[in-house]
Amino acid sequence: MVCPNDAIYQDTPHFLIDDGKCTECLGDHSVPQCAAICPIEMAIVDELGEFLNPPGSLTGIPIEKLKEFGLWREAA
Repeated sequence: MVCPNDAIYQDTPHFLIDDGKCTECLGDHSVPQCAAICPIEMAIVDELGEFLNPPGSLTGIPIEKLKEFGLWREAA
């Protein structure tokens, strides 16, 4: 893994993040490495509740387009 704090661990079939070890790569990388490698949009959230891998970050499709084509729903 690329995490400088070994905060990412495997919990089959997924990987999880130990929030006690996670520093969001401050001082090590310009972006959190977990968000940079995660294949699932909106899976990584910072301490303020903001997505570090927001909608469209993998596909490049702006959220406005996803909404326009009915491919996006707000959380219930």
